[in-house]
Amino acid sequence: MNTPYFTKERVERKWYVVDCTDQVLGRCAANIAKLLIGKTEPTYQPGQDTGAFVVAINADKIRVTGSKLKQKVYYRHSGYPGGIKAATLQERMDKNSREVIRDAVKGMLPHNKIGARLITKLKVYDGDNHPTALRGQPVSRQNN
Repeated sequence: MNTPYFTKERVERKWYVVDCTDQVLGRCAANIAKLLIGKTEPTYQPGQDTGAFVVAINADKIRVTGSKLKQKVYYRHSGYPGGIKAATLQERMDKNSREVIRDAVKGMLPHNKIGARLITKLKVYDGDNHPTALRGQPVSRQNN
């Protein structure tokens, strides 16, 4: 008996729509990462991409607990001396709430080539409407 090896052609990809309205950021990101990795599927194998496509809607309506909006700080560095930049979660949510969800999910994926491929299957939108609904894909709704 051989262990099945799933290639791009042999994996059946599903599409999920996750509604982020009034969901906590970390829990929502963990559920999205689980769908992207494919841990909910019986064909899951750690070294292979067997996950689904995920469309996250209402990213601007996500919530956080406690006082993270003012206290959680994201840092980035340009690589030059004195080039460190800081932004609070509130500033990032006001500027682009889609990137906050994307970065939270990306941190929960494997940090290798497979993780880089998985994050491309995540589509995040601010409102209810999204262009992937127009493609005629069969979609499953996830309201965790």
